[in-house]
Amino acid sequence: MSNYEYIISSLPYLTVDYKYADGAGFDALLGEIRRDLDSRDEALVDFLLRGFDDTALDADFYAEALRHRNRFLREYFRFDLNLRNAKVRFLNRELGRPAEQDVLTGEGSADDTGLDIDGYRFTGGEFEESAKVEAILAQKDLLTRERGLDEITWAKVDSLTTFHYFDIQAVLGYIAKLHIVDRWLALDEEAGRELFKKLVDEVRGTFKGVQYSE
Repeated sequence: MSNYEYIISSLPYLTVDYKYADGAGFDALLGEIRRDLDSRDEALVDFLLRGFDDTALDADFYAEALRHRNRFLREYFRFDLNLRNAKVRFLNRELGRPAEQDVLTGEGSADDTGLDIDGYRFTGGEFEESAKVEAILAQKDLLTRERGLDEITWAKVDSLTTFHYFDIQAVLGYIAKLHIVDRWLALDEEAGRELFKKLVDEVRGTFKGVQYSE
């Protein structure tokens, strides 16, 4: 059985400038998490990691994701699909291409039948963040745009892990946020450090009464 309480309590790795601890990185932190997960939960982490690989994000992947038994994975990738399709449609408008060109609809997947999941179509159903995403995509500065989209993703993870403190949903949410942090540490180190501090503070706020070392 996975030891969620221990995993959550030991997640933050805080250094003076909010970088990873010496010798650590995304893979090292992931290894620490995996060490205390059972095989069933490791499989959920593996699925989440597949979704971080752009080359894996085809119709078959999303068809599988929208049927996943784990609610976090199902809803996270429903959101991810909607977000990616919104970006494609925006780019199509900017380039004067057909509106639905390259939009993932589920057609051509290994199983394109029965794609109504919880009342939603494969394309993701209602996209609550649509207006905010459109406003962000209209920003001219690339970093401002990317930061805004990641903030929306961060907020979505928060909504999916509300009232989940010591369970696999909390662990998956942490990994999803850590993926954002890792990207920003490579893209804009100062912004990455700010996000990492935010992530550490969130975990500290979750695990009351635990003494952390600086």
